[in-house]
Amino acid sequence: MADPFRALGLPATMKLSDDQIEGAALLLSARLHPDAGADDVQAQGRLAEINDARATLSNPETRASALLALLGGPAASADRTLPAGFLPEMMEIREKIEEAQQSKDQSVLAGWVDWAMQRRARHAEEVTRLLDDGHDPQRLRQVRHELNAWRYIERLIEQIGQARTL
Repeated sequence: MADPFRALGLPATMKLSDDQIEGAALLLSARLHPDAGADDVQAQGRLAEINDARATLSNPETRASALLALLGGPAASADRTLPAGFLPEMMEIREKIEEAQQSKDQSVLAGWVDWAMQRRARHAEEVTRLLDDGHDPQRLRQVRHELNAWRYIERLIEQIGQARTL
């Protein structure tokens, strides 16, 4: 997708509310309704673009990735580095989570989900802070590192959730 912010007529910022995103998408979609006189073929393509933009911007992680791309920052495929000390910490955490999974202790697993959700929030706050503080190449690389760690935490949350359902 080219620019989800532009597709919805919203400012390119992390500080968008769900209401702003949804409101912009609904307003644009209503204008493309056949009853509003929209051309069906063009409207379908535009509606698909609006829905993709809504999905991208509604998720803070994908919103941050889209904003980073717009600012000329590195893509995840081009820079897989993580913040200093992140991997050793995650190796230790994963061991503890695996122990909880083997013991099938749901309360301990729930505690790890809470931990991961807090960690997700920390990465989201750091990405927002970095993007608000400037857009020089070094800062954009830092954003990528934080986004890579955030993605790792998202996968960890998914894995813990799957283990809790077994």
